[in-house]
Amino acid sequence: MATLRDRKKKAAKRAALKAKASEIRDVEMGAMNTQLKTFKDNLEQFAAQHRKEIRSNPQFRRKFQSMCDVVGVDALASQKGFWSELLGIGDFYYDLGVQIVEVCLATRPLNGGLIDLVDLRDRVVARRSKNLPDVSSEDILRAIAKLEALGSGFRVHTAAGGRTLVQSVPMEFNQDHVAILDSASANGHVSVPGLVAGLAWEAHRARTALGQLVKDGMAWVDDQGGEAGVRTYWFPGTQGVRTD
Repeated sequence: MATLRDRKKKAAKRAALKAKASEIRDVEMGAMNTQLKTFKDNLEQFAAQHRKEIRSNPQFRRKFQSMCDVVGVDALASQKGFWSELLGIGDFYYDLGVQIVEVCLATRPLNGGLIDLVDLRDRVVARRSKNLPDVSSEDILRAIAKLEALGSGFRVHTAAGGRTLVQSVPMEFNQDHVAILDSASANGHVSVPGLVAGLAWEAHRARTALGQLVKDGMAWVDDQGGEAGVRTYWFPGTQGVRTD
């Protein structure tokens, strides 16, 4: 059995090891903070030198933002912050977010609040003045990420085949909804028998999920165009084509 002296020795050893580990962590943290500060200072110099390219060239802007993400710098932050004053980039994404909202509201009667990313970008670009910086799909997604943070109902979904869909209505998609969108992405529509056969679902499961999508305006019911007696559910927003 360990004596009192042995227990004290072990406790002192553990305390010494703990103190040493804490010292090492402090040193490593200090070195890391120094490296991050140096990187941020260099990033600011780089941004000042390449301000024009960052604002006007979507590919250059994407690479610059990737560097910012590495060190946790939000180049899209408040309009009153350093990056906005240096680049005007906060204003760029604020204005872009407003244009995205306008397009989504204008097209909601056409697509039920679900629009293909390419279609959304094309519509936003068509609204912008010719002397404004070009907009990429990555710019659209970054602006939407800011809109998501506001609890505005905007979400991004990846459908089958890699197609990206933007949701602009405050509805929580579950796995069944996503599976239906994947099925619809092939030709824009689904049916209950098709989902039963393709996903091995029971009919009531398909009807329940489709009913919610119809209720929220994302799917349209067609009792005329399909097979006799088979109701078809159309999802115009999954097709990535202009509907006007």
